Amino acid sequence: MPLGLIALAVGAFGIGLTEFVIMGLLPEVATDFAVSESAAGWLISGYALSVVVGALGLTAATTRLPRKPVLLGMIVLFILGNALTALAPDYGIAMIGRIVAALCHGAFFGIGAVVAAGLVAPEKKAGAIALMFTGLTAANVFGVPFGTFLGQQFGWRSTFWVIAGIGILAFIGILTLVPKLPRPDAAVRLRHELRAFRSGQVWVSLVVTVLAYGGMFGGFTYIAYTLTEVSGFDSGAVPWLLVLFGIGLVIGNAVGGRLADRSIDGTLLVAVSVLFVVLVAFAALATSGIAAIVALFLMGGFGFATVPALQSRTMVYAGSAPTLASGANIGAFNVGNALGAWAGGIGIAAGLGYTSPLWIGAGITAAAVIVLAATMARGRRNTAAPSGEEQGAALEPVQR
Repeated sequence: MPLGLIALAVGAFGIGLTEFVIMGLLPEVATDFAVSESAAGWLISGYALSVVVGALGLTAATTRLPRKPVLLGMIVLFILGNALTALAPDYGIAMIGRIVAALCHGAFFGIGAVVAAGLVAPEKKAGAIALMFTGLTAANVFGVPFGTFLGQQFGWRSTFWVIAGIGILAFIGILTLVPKLPRPDAAVRLRHELRAFRSGQVWVSLVVTVLAYGGMFGGFTYIAYTLTEVSGFDSGAVPWLLVLFGIGLVIGNAVGGRLADRSIDGTLLVAVSVLFVVLVAFAALATSGIAAIVALFLMGGFGFATVPALQSRTMVYAGSAPTLASGANIGAFNVGNALGAWAGGIGIAAGLGYTSPLWIGAGITAAAVIVLAATMARGRRNTAAPSGEEQGAALEPVQR
């Protein structure tokens, strides 16, 4: 295993922690800034929408720049944003800090996915992407529960100071472990990268990403309220319940990466379909503590089993210009995040209760199943997705 993948995973860990940890601390943040639950939720939605801007804008702006310095620059932005959040005297400054940290998110994962894929043999590219995203899933297993516990014990700001420290470690790791990468081919201009969006299948991938991820986060954004107000758990149990969700993420990500190297669309259809069933069951049985625990684990597992396949599918259909499309798909993940958080917040604000985000998430996920099934039924108008061994032809190798 190339050591550079470990460095990328550390960066993914820190960025994933920034994105997810606030969900477990939402009640504390809302109380500190004297805002409502739905208003506090905008610290999640605002982050997600800013990821989209960074994923497209920063990725496009850095298309012809050497990828290693770009990755390092993204980490610096990440550190600054989290430090500003930790120092925020009010809600507005906290939102600015979240936005600054979010700008690096999409570009880091978009460019990082291309770099990770180029560090391994062609038939192992989806697995390499999954390994980088392991940092994201590990953030949920270890980081989010610990960060939630830390924030509950010492104040939520302490968590963001720790995240900034992780950013410093990621910077050192990328600087020392990621190999020197060749400057992107001069012929690969922004106009060339934009050609990837002529593919209808790239757009299908982006739509499915928004809906599948949006469905999961529709249910997960307000999970602290669901677990305490509906399932009857004490607030102190929330960090440890999130461990189960995180374990599900790790297992789902690893299995999804392996299966995606065999069949991308098959993996997606099964994972998204089961995710829909899990969300419906969770919403219906949320008053049962045991059912909530099982559903939380399965929601993480099947929700993240889609990630390597969705990222790989976008890059494969983007052909010889995967960087901007890869970044766009990271943006699509966060459009889904924002969609789910916004829709779930509407359900709560309308007085539909703390299970309403789960029902809403199930509805969004059902739309993803329909889009994907319809695409497969049409026989894919464009060329069928290549197997794992063929995927490498579309991706630029990096120097060993």
